[in-house]
Amino acid sequence: MADVRILEERSSIHFEPQDDAVAPAPAEARGLSREDVRLLVASPHGITHAQFRDLPDHLRAGDVVVVNDSATIAGEIDAQWLGRGPVVLHLATPLDDGTWVTEVRTAVDAARAVLDAEPGDRFDAGAVTITLVAPYPRPHSSPTGRGNRLWSARVEGPLQDHLARHGRPIAYGYLPRRYPLSAYQTVFATTPGSAEMPSAARPFTHGLVTRLVSKGVAIAPITLHTGVSSQEAGEAPQAERFRVPDPTARLVNAVRAGGGRVVAVGTTVTRALESAVAADGSVVERSGWTERVVTPADPPRVVDGLVTGWHDPHASHLLLVEAVAGRELTQRAYEAAVAAEYLWHEFGDTALLLP
Repeated sequence: MADVRILEERSSIHFEPQDDAVAPAPAEARGLSREDVRLLVASPHGITHAQFRDLPDHLRAGDVVVVNDSATIAGEIDAQWLGRGPVVLHLATPLDDGTWVTEVRTAVDAARAVLDAEPGDRFDAGAVTITLVAPYPRPHSSPTGRGNRLWSARVEGPLQDHLARHGRPIAYGYLPRRYPLSAYQTVFATTPGSAEMPSAARPFTHGLVTRLVSKGVAIAPITLHTGVSSQEAGEAPQAERFRVPDPTARLVNAVRAGGGRVVAVGTTVTRALESAVAADGSVVERSGWTERVVTPADPPRVVDGLVTGWHDPHASHLLLVEAVAGRELTQRAYEAAVAAEYLWHEFGDTALLLP
């Protein structure tokens, strides 16, 4: 793995979400269908406010919608920090050497990262013991200068069984209550591995997929297993495992050759597709770890449009959104979303950006 990277580039998008902009619960817990969440459509023709069920109305026959088939794991567990007391551990990503990318957070709701841990610190989770090995990636220097947030950790004991019995979806304390793992899965989720839900696809339903296909819009999968998204300001996204299969690569190339649009569902799909672009600009079958960071200075080569949730002002993901949609369109979309009181975070409202 490479050293942690601090992004020199900063998004030029400026907005201030309302204090109560976080979606407090999944759509289903609010009396809605998943596809009933709001959809803001932004294009050079203007801003349209709709519902996600209206997505087929804004796409054309011959377009392809690329989705992430990664399923969310129950990577959050309670533990006792030996000599210190209770904490919450986020076991995010298994590494090639058998260790896990791990984040130590405050009990009981994981609201804050713990930054004063040291190599060799041990955590007792009952059936498993977790020992911090080294800061991740190496060397790790926090952008705030306040210590290490992520670690590679050695796990002793039946981890998968323990996660199945006692694990929870990773969360950060801004929701008033907990929700089951099923609430963090999309209709495309078939390959377990994401620390956090690839949430841009959450509003899709089987019925909506059928309507898209009936209209002549193709659906193609990639796999990208997300890491934890709680980057500090200025911290680039960490390396993530991905796979772009050959059928998807061929379909994307055919759609582009035929004049159709490649619409990525989420920043994860954008990152995976852009990690599989060959020197001649075509998409090829590719898998492994990606460190690709899509920004306005290093923009996408194949993604034409983006289905996405709403990102916080200093999130590195906002650079990717700006890179796909352009500064002016992104700024107008965010201003409109704030004015119309769209809801943020994984259970919130969505956007379709078509520059």
